[in-house]
Amino acid sequence: MWIPTEDEKYGVVLASFRGTVQHGLPLEIGDTVQILEKCEGWYRGFILKNPNVKGIFPSSYIHLKNAVVKNKGQFETVIPVEDSVITEMTSTLREWGAMWKQLYVKNEGDLFHRLWHVMNEILDLRRQVLVGHLTHDRMKDVKQHITARLDWGNEQLGLDLVPRREFSMVDPDEISVTELYRLMEHRHRKKETAAPASTHHLFVHVKSLMSANLGEELEVFFHIYDGRENRPLSERFFVRLNKSGLPKWPEKAERQCTLFVDLGSSDLRKDVYIVVHIIRIGRMGAGEKKNMCSVQYRRPFGCAVVSIADLLTADSKDDHLLKVYACNTEIEWYQIHENIIKKANSRYNLSGSNTGLAVALQLLHGDIDQLRREYMGLFTRGVCITRKLGFSDIIMPGEMRNDLYMTLEKGEFEKGGKSVARNVEITVYVLDADGQILKGYVAAGSGEPSTDEYHSLVLYHNNSPRWAEQIKLPIPVDMFRGSHVRFEFRHCSTKDKGEKKLFGYSFVPLMQEDGRTLPDGTHELIIHKCEENTSLADCLRYLKLPFSKANLPSNNQTLKGNKESFWITSFLCSTKLTQNGDMLDLLKWRAHPERINDSLSKLKEIDGSEIVKFLQDTLDTLFGILDESSQRYSLKVFDSLVHIINLLQDSKFQHFKPVMDTYIESHFAGALSYRDLIKVLKWYVDRIIEAEHQDHIQQVLKASEYIFKYIIQSRRLFSLATGGQNEEEFRVCIHELFMSIRFFLSQESKGISPVAQTQAVFLRTFPAIYSELLKFFTVREVAGFVRETLASLPTVVQADSPLEAVKLQCISKTVESQLYINPESRCILLPVVLRVLHTCLQEQRDLVMCARIFTSMLSLIKKEENGTVEPAVSEEVELIVESLLEVLLRTILEISNRPQPAGPAMRLQFQDVTGEFVACLLALLRHMSDKHYQKKLQAFTSKDDLRDFLLHIFTVFRILIRPEMFPKDWTVMRLVTNNVIITTVLYLSDALRKNFLNDKFDYKVWDSYFYLSVIFINQPCLQLESFSPSKRKKILEKYGDMRVMMGCEIFSMWQNLGEHKLNFIPAMIGPFLEVTLVPQPDLRNVMIPIFHDMMDWEQRRSGNFKQVEAKLIDKLDSLMSEGKGDETYRELFNSIIPLFGPYPSLLKKIERETWRESGISLIATVTRLMERLLDYRDCMKLGEVDGKKIGCTVSLLNFYKTELNKEEMYIRYIHKLYDLHLKAQNYTEASYTLLLYDELLEWSDRPLREFLNYPMQSEWQRKEYLHLTIIQNFDRGKCWENGIILCRELADQYESYYDYRNLSKMRMMEASLYDKIMDQQRLEPEFFRVGFYGKKFPFFLRNKEFVCRGHDYERLEAFQQRMLNEFPHAIAMQHVNQPDQTIYQADAQYLQIYAVTPIPESQDVLQRDGVPDNIKSFYKFNHIWRFRYDRPFHKGTKDKENEFKSLWVERTTLTLVQSLPGISRWFEVEKRELVEVSPLENAIEVIENKNLQLRTLITQCQSRQMQNINPLTMCLNGVIDAAVNGGLARYQEAFFVKDYIMNHPEDGDKIGRLRELMFEQAHILEYGLAVHEKYVPQDMRPLHKKLVDQFHLMKSSLGIQEFPAYVRASPVPFTNGSPRTYRNSVPSIISPDAGRGVARRSYPAVNRYSSSSLSSQASNEVSNITGQSESSDEVFNMQPSPSTSSLSSNHSASPNVTSSAPSSARGSPQMAEKHKHSRENACLSPRERPVSAIFSNPLDPAQRAPAHQIGDTTLPRSDPNLSAPDKVRPTPSSWSLDSVKERAPSFSDNVGKLICPPVPPRPQHPASSAKNARSQSPGPMSRSPQKTTMPPFTPSPTECQSTSLVSNSPVLSGSYSSGISSLSRCSVSEASGTELPAGDHLPHPLPPPVPLPNSISSSSDEPIRRENKTPPPYSVYERNNPRRPVPLPHSLSIPPQTDPPALPPKPHQLRTGSMKLDGNVDPRVPRPRPLPRKVSQL
Repeated sequence: MWIPTEDEKYGVVLASFRGTVQHGLPLEIGDTVQILEKCEGWYRGFILKNPNVKGIFPSSYIHLKNAVVKNKGQFETVIPVEDSVITEMTSTLREWGAMWKQLYVKNEGDLFHRLWHVMNEILDLRRQVLVGHLTHDRMKDVKQHITARLDWGNEQLGLDLVPRREFSMVDPDEISVTELYRLMEHRHRKKETAAPASTHHLFVHVKSLMSANLGEELEVFFHIYDGRENRPLSERFFVRLNKSGLPKWPEKAERQCTLFVDLGSSDLRKDVYIVVHIIRIGRMGAGEKKNMCSVQYRRPFGCAVVSIADLLTADSKDDHLLKVYACNTEIEWYQIHENIIKKANSRYNLSGSNTGLAVALQLLHGDIDQLRREYMGLFTRGVCITRKLGFSDIIMPGEMRNDLYMTLEKGEFEKGGKSVARNVEITVYVLDADGQILKGYVAAGSGEPSTDEYHSLVLYHNNSPRWAEQIKLPIPVDMFRGSHVRFEFRHCSTKDKGEKKLFGYSFVPLMQEDGRTLPDGTHELIIHKCEENTSLADCLRYLKLPFSKANLPSNNQTLKGNKESFWITSFLCSTKLTQNGDMLDLLKWRAHPERINDSLSKLKEIDGSEIVKFLQDTLDTLFGILDESSQRYSLKVFDSLVHIINLLQDSKFQHFKPVMDTYIESHFAGALSYRDLIKVLKWYVDRIIEAEHQDHIQQVLKASEYIFKYIIQSRRLFSLATGGQNEEEFRVCIHELFMSIRFFLSQESKGISPVAQTQAVFLRTFPAIYSELLKFFTVREVAGFVRETLASLPTVVQADSPLEAVKLQCISKTVESQLYINPESRCILLPVVLRVLHTCLQEQRDLVMCARIFTSMLSLIKKEENGTVEPAVSEEVELIVESLLEVLLRTILEISNRPQPAGPAMRLQFQDVTGEFVACLLALLRHMSDKHYQKKLQAFTSKDDLRDFLLHIFTVFRILIRPEMFPKDWTVMRLVTNNVIITTVLYLSDALRKNFLNDKFDYKVWDSYFYLSVIFINQPCLQLESFSPSKRKKILEKYGDMRVMMGCEIFSMWQNLGEHKLNFIPAMIGPFLEVTLVPQPDLRNVMIPIFHDMMDWEQRRSGNFKQVEAKLIDKLDSLMSEGKGDETYRELFNSIIPLFGPYPSLLKKIERETWRESGISLIATVTRLMERLLDYRDCMKLGEVDGKKIGCTVSLLNFYKTELNKEEMYIRYIHKLYDLHLKAQNYTEASYTLLLYDELLEWSDRPLREFLNYPMQSEWQRKEYLHLTIIQNFDRGKCWENGIILCRELADQYESYYDYRNLSKMRMMEASLYDKIMDQQRLEPEFFRVGFYGKKFPFFLRNKEFVCRGHDYERLEAFQQRMLNEFPHAIAMQHVNQPDQTIYQADAQYLQIYAVTPIPESQDVLQRDGVPDNIKSFYKFNHIWRFRYDRPFHKGTKDKENEFKSLWVERTTLTLVQSLPGISRWFEVEKRELVEVSPLENAIEVIENKNLQLRTLITQCQSRQMQNINPLTMCLNGVIDAAVNGGLARYQEAFFVKDYIMNHPEDGDKIGRLRELMFEQAHILEYGLAVHEKYVPQDMRPLHKKLVDQFHLMKSSLGIQEFPAYVRASPVPFTNGSPRTYRNSVPSIISPDAGRGVARRSYPAVNRYSSSSLSSQASNEVSNITGQSESSDEVFNMQPSPSTSSLSSNHSASPNVTSSAPSSARGSPQMAEKHKHSRENACLSPRERPVSAIFSNPLDPAQRAPAHQIGDTTLPRSDPNLSAPDKVRPTPSSWSLDSVKERAPSFSDNVGKLICPPVPPRPQHPASSAKNARSQSPGPMSRSPQKTTMPPFTPSPTECQSTSLVSNSPVLSGSYSSGISSLSRCSVSEASGTELPAGDHLPHPLPPPVPLPNSISSSSDEPIRRENKTPPPYSVYERNNPRRPVPLPHSLSIPPQTDPPALPPKPHQLRTGSMKLDGNVDPRVPRPRPLPRKVSQL
């Protein structure tokens, strides 16, 4: 049976458990479990990290741990009873674990590894803590280490800052908010900056000396040297090296390592150096032989110097190799280091090129105890301490030191009868009073043990040696008296076995008779001469002699005249001995009572360090004098005491304060002193007002804390001794003293007077007195003293008075004192404090201090354990609330709205103040109970006051919610803040309901309330979904979901509003929508009804809810652009759908309403907008490609324009799109985009407001600016034709305003654009069709197909790769068939990409002669609506012998929603048209194409445009000798057999046409061979002969003996050297066969290469060359690749149609072999696809020159897009290659179609129409192959060689007589029925316009466009000029009015008035152009 557990609540899993039993819970080793029940060796419970899954597990697998259970029962929480640091470590490591893995995934390797090391380190430390074997200190260190590591990791991972006290986490509910803030601030500051250490230490480790000429032992001395003052700062560190240059005792680390301690920050500067002196021990001369002398001397070797500043920058672990220098002469040895520092090169040199001292140097910072902990290894291994000379910056009491430093400076010696100078060595001994040598008290330096004697250096032959050697004599204090130091001088002879002969001595006593030690400084000692063997053992004999020349008696001339002297410098560093006589006199005052006065006076002149040495003795002396002679010396003693007390305020001696405190407590014995001290203090206070000089009085008041300590202690001693006598008298004295103080404090003073300064001094020290007074007086008495003293201060003080700040400091210290902590005294002092605070806060001054006081006050208010509040505390809170709540709110508002100060220090202070005030406000509100709120709200007398209070508090709460209020990792603080806010809002909402509803309704307060609620809910720190599960659980346990609480509050308040709800519609729609976007179901359930309510009320008010809709849409857009929800923007969609969809179902509610239709429509619109906005958010995120962003922005922009009609949004997105285009360098698209905005503006003077980046300006100015910007971008995008239109429009404006300056500039700009068209090369873009299939694509792409304009030089493979990079998850489809539904619905991304061919709209320019390629190229690739793609396939059974019988072509025409280029590089396909081209039609196209190519090449050859004849040779060879596909014979076999004619009777005309084309081809070949023969080089003659033979064979195979009459060549030679055919031959319309005359097909003229880029690929392109004669530079350099026949050659194939002949089969594996190449190549770009002559070019005249327009030669042609009468009729009469005749003017009505608009509708002709497009064509006309009787036209102007129309084209285009009207949109023929006389030149004036009859109106505003298409609003092509039309290039034309055409019309476009318009109007309707909308002030 399962029993609930009592004690077994918490455990850790010891071994993994699989949980294979029924209800088993799988466990991993190390998991922590909470146990709920137990049963026979099994537990039931859950794992703490996943509390939702419960199960059973064996009890033996669990290690139980002690735990505390909170909230026993269903929702109990178990907290393990263990060290809080352990708990934190465990939970933190678990949290880190998950994040650590993510670091690896995100490839953040560096942090990954660092965190791994730290986690291991924490685990190791955790183990140490758990074992529990650590000492208390070590445990503290370990915990400090752990918390530092935890904080580091949290900071690196962006986790929250943990508030801690003493390493343990703090529960924010258990401490005051102010205290929490201080803890957070302290941790934050600690994290920011570590305080710089004030003490520093230098670690030195000597490694070795490297030198070539060693061989003697060395002594190395280090010391720190001040280069500025030229003195050593430290004693010396001494290391002995052996003969190899290594330390002599390597095993003893302390002999080679030292720490130079106690360097101040001022010592770390450039001119402080480490100086190293090296001494060798050995022979006198370095080069002497070994056997000469056995005596060892100390001789100079070298010196090295390094600056300490270098160590600050160097890596601390680096070893330094110091260069060693030697002096040039030994005389300079004493100052060699100075010379090196000064770089006096002449005085020293390198002691050897490779001599160097290797040392490790490292600067350590912090006090020595800290270093011992941090560098434990250093100290345990051994390191000697090298001290500073003198005391450190801070002297510590208890420090024992007694070191006498002596420096052997120099000597002056006589020759002593020798011819050379002496080699002097000094030996130093220390002797005691008995003359015994003190053993071990002479130290050459730290590092080596002290010795009994010291031997100096020997300087060679020098009678004035300078040694500068420092030694230390660490003699104990008790041995000082009577001891002396003796210096013995010996001459070291280099001869005589090197003996050292004594010749004199000096001595110096260490202490004088009166007890003073040897004074510091330089002493000149007398050298007493003696014999070599003199015994100095009896020191009494010489101690009576004088030792120094300074104290020689005046009568001793003998010694005075002695020239020999020896100088030493002594320096005593002692904590016990003094050299000061005045100090000694004072301490021995009883011996000389008469000197007391002097001694007390001189005390102030004694150095502080001397006083603190003898602090206790000095104080005893002072109080002793006071006790014995109080009357006489009380003032002097008091002053001396004040001096000593103030001395301890100095930072150097501040550590001696505890010494004085100890003295007062334990040693002070002046029981009677208090009377004198009070009396003197009162005397001083009473004198303050009259005194002229306040300095001394201020010193007295500064010392008042310790004076009171002495007074109180003295009184206590007196009471103890007397049993409490005279107590009343003492109280009276104190009261009187305070009366005097109050009197002097009450003095008002103007400005900064001395009295005011004295008052300030007293106030600073006053709080320190409280604790002393409390020892004697009650709490209430002391509080009374303080209150009255503070109250006595003058009330009216100038704001700038320093007294105010000091007063606040005094109050601050009061509040922080022990006195204030006591509740009894607090009730007395609180009103005083509140009064001062209130005044300061109102005047907004001293805010830092106010914040500090307020913080301290509130941190003392505590609730009891059970949550109740004591009445006294409640009263206190009430007082504070009453006095300070409102002023505190005002202060926070004030400082939050102030601009932040500039300096970083000031800014920190500023933030501190704001933060502290906020913490105070939160603490105060948290302490307030229901009763306090009621009292506060009832206290407001008027509604206005209450309204102001509520507005203030709501505004402050909004400030508190700001993200910048606290640092981002202060989540703990934010949660506390939010908890306080929601509690307060709940209290205040009642006041809102009671006071501001119904007739007293106040919009502003309610609005502020709702606004606060909304931003409260939307705070990032409350979005629990973004937190880890453990953090979320903690927050929910502690505070619940505060968002839901606030949401319920909003709902309840909204319901109370009633009809006042209308005031918040539509203003609150946006904010409430923001709330519903929070992914919290409960919150949404609460908020949704409000939306229904809003719609309902709005419907009632205005009959619709347009306002609601508009606001909703605006808000959605702004939320998206803000990236609402950060990473969870995807969530937004999921939240808006529930908002309007299934769940609490607003939709269902709406369906019940009368207004449901509009409601449902609104929801549908919003949902669609949401989809687009989400795509936009997706695309705009960092790292997305520009293409996606642009596509998405276009989709959104169109949605705003078409569906929502939101003008401002539309314009905003225009500019966003414009910026994206500029960034992607799509300059043309950028121009079109900006045109959208430009077209919304008019040329008016209406003022426009400032908008986006536009200033406030008139509409005209903005439009002008836009025009200029667009022109500039069109220029950059090489779309110059479009720029010209805008230039003209702008020029017209300038002209109308007579602004000739700008007009001139504009005309020049226009001219420059024309130049660029002619001079600069433009790349011709490729176009690609892209299908996006599958549900994974963004909404704007999903299951749609687009045509995309490729980048420069971008081919199909590159484009395909780019698309796959943009959509990395997409799968490229390998076929071009339309996908089925499974692909459409798939949860994937499929891309289908293939190249397509553009079908130009503007045929007129393309078909004109003499128009340069540079111009034509624009019209080929701009303003393209339609694109074509051909796919070959076999229908029926395939004849293996002749595959042409069944080879069909599937032709797909794609129509776009907008033309390319436009506002995007790609547009969606709106319409697909699919037609099939039969084998026969295909054959016609192929031969027509080949004929076109042959004509072009022949013409080029004749006009010498070809440099060589090879292209013509290869083309002729390819057609005549068709080796691959069998040539024309195959077509004969396929289509001329009886079977085919019988089975396809309807193809009779086409078969005739094919035969005609074959004959035509044969004729062309014959003419071509004739031309070829003329130009063929000699070496090619055999080939030519072969071609001629083959041609005769071919002719006979075709059955041609002689050409029929209509193809026979005329004997007249070519007018322009090229054949002309059918130029003017027109069949009789009456003839039954006339219709056949037009059954010709023309081919697109798309020249895709400039001459330079054509090489072997040229053959693919020749088919695309225009039918009319190209300008001479168009194709003159073509070099097609060799081919063999008209069927196999690449020359005639359409770029995207491939041959089914077996060329390169590389297709996809699943295709039949025969289709491989065609299927695969369908996906290639037009330029790269293998091309065969089998398939024709597209059926569009724009890309196909008519067959009769080749060169100047006119052959029959057929255009599928023109109706029959538009075609050329052949005249059989005079068919000659050069005949040029005009067509007769008598036309039937159908011929009237010649004057159609510029881009005429082109129904397919039956002769070539696709099967499914026949319905569009008019009925076929018959044509006869025989000659007709129709008379020829009169000659056209093209025949006149003199006309200007032909002058610039070497070969005229056949289109002049073609009879096809391809008028420009702005041509005259469009508006005129008159004809230009044949001989007229263009410049002649044109006749006046005549209105067009019937369908074409002369005022027609619109060009004819495609059926039912709306033009893009950005189209440059249809811009309306308000003043007058401007002639434009064709496809950019402004609708024609009266101007002449931009391009000259062809002669045949000017016809007589007898031409009638066809009654058949094209079924396609012109595109209506939306009128420009006025822009509302944007």
